[in-house]
Amino acid sequence: MVNTANAQQADVGVIGGSGFYSFLDDVTEVHVDTPYGAPSDSVLLGDMAGRRVAFLPRHGRGHHLPPHRINYRANLWALRSLGVRQVLGPCAVGGLRPEYGPGTLLVPDQFVDRTTGRTQSYFDGLPLPDGSVPNVVHVSLADPYCPAGRAAALKAARGQDWEPVDGGTLVVIEGPRFSTRAESRWYASQGWSVVGMTGHPEAALARELELCYTSMTLVTDLDAGAESGAGVSHDEVLRVFSANVDRLRTVLFDAVAGLPAAGARDCLCVGALGGMDPGFRLP
Repeated sequence: MVNTANAQQADVGVIGGSGFYSFLDDVTEVHVDTPYGAPSDSVLLGDMAGRRVAFLPRHGRGHHLPPHRINYRANLWALRSLGVRQVLGPCAVGGLRPEYGPGTLLVPDQFVDRTTGRTQSYFDGLPLPDGSVPNVVHVSLADPYCPAGRAAALKAARGQDWEPVDGGTLVVIEGPRFSTRAESRWYASQGWSVVGMTGHPEAALARELELCYTSMTLVTDLDAGAESGAGVSHDEVLRVFSANVDRLRTVLFDAVAGLPAAGARDCLCVGALGGMDPGFRLP
């Protein structure tokens, strides 16, 4: 439910850091309430690449929300309630292979969940404020990212002469601490590519809402087990991210332009519920 009688709409959503919404033109701030509480912040609506885009700062403006305290359910619900059906989720990650050093752009096709305390489904059996109760629904997540969204992201990066890594596994940890060397080496030994703290449950929740979701990961450091010395630091992550944020914004701009037109989606995300009754009304 939006706090204004005539809510503005968008068909593309971007969940990311505060450095991204500067590309939006004529920004309108919208406060959104959801059955799951408040999202990370107000949603900023504006125009990007000829599309109407809703931007949501994942950690809130000022970066006050740590990864394990983000209200992921409210965030995805808020975007869908504004008309969003395709979501891009750029995030900073650590590289788990020497060849995936700082500045690498990797568009994953898989993730592994190593979080421990996050609510990761809308189908939890608990009544909503309107009295409706979610049914037991099992959604397939074999391929967690939208193929059309991944194609748009890869094409956008190549168009900016930033050759991306096409595919790979993002392992998502609870945070907010970084990995130990033993953990990092174990992740690498499993063949996983990058490690981050915010990629799950975003993708899973998007699928339950039949949203297209695409992750775009920027490597800011070699994770602890892949390097010598003191290991990754928060300052290092911020420094490398800041050095690459301008070209990441440009790629994001082009990826938004390359997404299927509103109403033209024909990917696996569209019918994720398979006609099953979720037990509540989708926004």
